[in-house]
Amino acid sequence: MSTTESAKFPLRKSIGLPLLVLASGQLVISLDYNIVYVALPDIGAGLGFSDHDLQWVVSAYVVATGGFLLLGGRAADLLGRRRMFVVAALLYAGSSLVGGLAPTPGVLVAVRAVQGIGGSLLFPATLSLITTLYDEGPDRNRALAVWGAAGAGGLCFGSLLGGVLVEAFGWPSVFFVNVPVAGALAVAGRLLFPADGPWDRSRHFDVAGALTATGGITLLVFLLVRAPAEGWDTPAALASAVLSVCLLTLFAVVERRSRDPLVPARLFAHRGLLAAMGVTALFSATFSSVPYFLTLYFQTVHGYRAVATGLAFLVPAVVVAVGTQAGERAVSAFGMRRMLVGGMTSGAAGAAALGLALTSDGSYPSLLPGIVLLGLGQGAAWTGMWIAASAGVAPGDQGVASGLASTTLQVGGAVGLAVLVALAGGVGQNASGPGLLDGIRTAVFAIAGGIGCGALALLALRGVTSTSP
Repeated sequence: MSTTESAKFPLRKSIGLPLLVLASGQLVISLDYNIVYVALPDIGAGLGFSDHDLQWVVSAYVVATGGFLLLGGRAADLLGRRRMFVVAALLYAGSSLVGGLAPTPGVLVAVRAVQGIGGSLLFPATLSLITTLYDEGPDRNRALAVWGAAGAGGLCFGSLLGGVLVEAFGWPSVFFVNVPVAGALAVAGRLLFPADGPWDRSRHFDVAGALTATGGITLLVFLLVRAPAEGWDTPAALASAVLSVCLLTLFAVVERRSRDPLVPARLFAHRGLLAAMGVTALFSATFSSVPYFLTLYFQTVHGYRAVATGLAFLVPAVVVAVGTQAGERAVSAFGMRRMLVGGMTSGAAGAAALGLALTSDGSYPSLLPGIVLLGLGQGAAWTGMWIAASAGVAPGDQGVASGLASTTLQVGGAVGLAVLVALAGGVGQNASGPGLLDGIRTAVFAIAGGIGCGALALLALRGVTSTSP
């Protein structure tokens, strides 16, 4: 047995425990995104947020995560995946502790931005660890399905956990709960993952590319989050748009001249990765927007309390988790393209059925057919798009490839939600009356149409996402 093989053998014997840690890391990221939603009213009252500024408890996390993902992905490739996993987990633990103790709105918004940076480091480190620890094929597909179940399920379980914690212990508990979990992840990652080895001094970190890309993307996400509520012609929106375009243009120039670019040009010739980036953007714009409108439906139309809203998301969470596992098996049986088309078709049908069931006097059971179809499609597509994003990418580029795909996920979500809210007539947490329900239904039907168009586009892209078993 060679030295390399003997080094890998102990890892493969205990591969289930490292995968549990990696899945838990993804669970923390997705929970942290969603857990504060049901706590927002208590946070606003407890710290004295204005109605106008309360949204930044969510938006600060989204903007920071979206802006730093490319940087996080390349840092994992160059500085070491285990190192970045441990650093990101510790960043989560520390910022969550400060968040629970935050005395003012400004401190809490700053904490959420730091948590977002932690997510932008942890997400690509976690994904690139999976794609390098597991060989491409059934082993990697299975690992991504488990990782995907944790992430997709966490988006729904966050509402339940947040509701229980807020009612039992108050809003600071949604931050304190992260401290022991993230701390344990840092210790487990340090003990279980293979050492990164010394830093390869022959590879240079593209500082200029990192600064221009991070600044440009951060401003773009800021614009997409802020402008729909405040207007596209405000000084802040116009300045953000101009600066974002300038920085991203400068980034393209820097990358062409860099010896070791932040995003190697060869990745843009990888048709499978480009297709996967398109799918992640559409996924986030459609599937990931559903919880926002369902929360409005449950809490504003039907008057659910925080815990009841969380319980209402329990079935979607379980169904999505089942869908991730079904998606992994479907890739082996039918190939990537057929699985993605089937998952998105199921999602489109589910969203349409859900839209029909959203009525002022409708019962929760009447929503279940749509929820089941939508959740199965969401879980299958979630697993499939990450398999597609990593397929055929060199090990040394796995971090930045995951950063590219996850950046389109964040930007797609910001664009999608902004468009859907505008299409729905500007519905929000303070809206009420029949117009709110009509707006929610309009948004859900638009989601169904968007997913359906995505399925048709994949049918036309024969050979791009046709990874076979």
